[in-house]
Amino acid sequence: MTANIPSDLFSDGRRWRRLKALIRKESFQIFRDPSSFMITVVLPMLLLFLYGFGVSLDLDHLRIGLVMEDTAPDAQSFAKSLIDSKYFEVTIARDRRELTEDMTKGRVRGIVVIPSYFSDFRNRPGTIAPIQVIADGSEPNTANFVQNYVQGAFWNWLQQEAISSDLTNLAHIDIQARYWYNEELQSRYFLLSGSLAIIMTLIGTLLTALVVAREWERGTMEALMSTPVKISEIILSKFIAYFALGMISMIICVAVSVFGYGLPLRGSLWLLLLVSAAFLIPALGTGLLISTYARNQFVASQLASLLGFLPSYMLSGFLFEIASMPAPIRALTHFVPARYFVQCLQTLFLVGNVWSLILFNLLPMLGIGAILLLITARKTVKRLD
Repeated sequence: MTANIPSDLFSDGRRWRRLKALIRKESFQIFRDPSSFMITVVLPMLLLFLYGFGVSLDLDHLRIGLVMEDTAPDAQSFAKSLIDSKYFEVTIARDRRELTEDMTKGRVRGIVVIPSYFSDFRNRPGTIAPIQVIADGSEPNTANFVQNYVQGAFWNWLQQEAISSDLTNLAHIDIQARYWYNEELQSRYFLLSGSLAIIMTLIGTLLTALVVAREWERGTMEALMSTPVKISEIILSKFIAYFALGMISMIICVAVSVFGYGLPLRGSLWLLLLVSAAFLIPALGTGLLISTYARNQFVASQLASLLGFLPSYMLSGFLFEIASMPAPIRALTHFVPARYFVQCLQTLFLVGNVWSLILFNLLPMLGIGAILLLITARKTVKRLD
């Protein structure tokens, strides 16, 4: 008497063994491939170094010219307040025409003029000492910094003079500013937390697309196609292998950012890993989808840059504020997974576990990733043409 054993049991066992073998093959390929190490470890460390030390949105040493038309004690006192400030590198002249050429050639970014009647404000109750600020408008952001920094230094000097000289005609303004989440206004914290999204995009999209395209070029993909493995098993094995690689790289980058560059991590590490895992799904899905259409590395790298890196860099809110973009571009950012990842990273690093915001950004990443993987599974067919 023979028992009828369902063939699905053997089939499922064979599928599981094939999947484990494919994952093992992908792991060996990752360790043997120098480009995988370069993209996973060397490139993230280089980007973290650039955003941690080389790139800064803070201006601590503005080069300005100072025209001293008045040499009275009050003018000398205000000039000293500018010279002693850490925000300025001051070049002193007696006539503004001496600094015109420096302004034209970019050697100074602004000119502060202390007029000859500057010190007369003490003899005219109700008036304020006048100054003129000329800024280089060819760089609007720098010009705004010059205007705001000089204005802040001027008002601080006025308040100090009012206190020390008992000038009752000057209003005593006491501004107590409070900055939440980034108390020292360090742009490095903003850049480092956002750069992790760019790094994960490169690992998930660029590396996956390049590796699969290289397999087509070397003929190893044709060898796989001639075996009994299914397309779903090939896709799943690559997804699992590069998912693990991406998570390892994320852990290394977080450790370097926190312990090497002093980036505060105010949220939960486990929640950060959960959010990173959710972002890797659309990132890997984009890379696998690109590999379905591109079978050489050059085309794959171009598509990965166009569909992965550039949208993540420009439309995620990493460098450019989304609220300041035109309405059609703002609508387009909703289809960029890095937009949600950047918000989650900046929240977890600088604010903490804000669950409502994390969940609001977590769901779109999972949805976009599921759609990309579904399209990849539908479009990838087991044939050699």
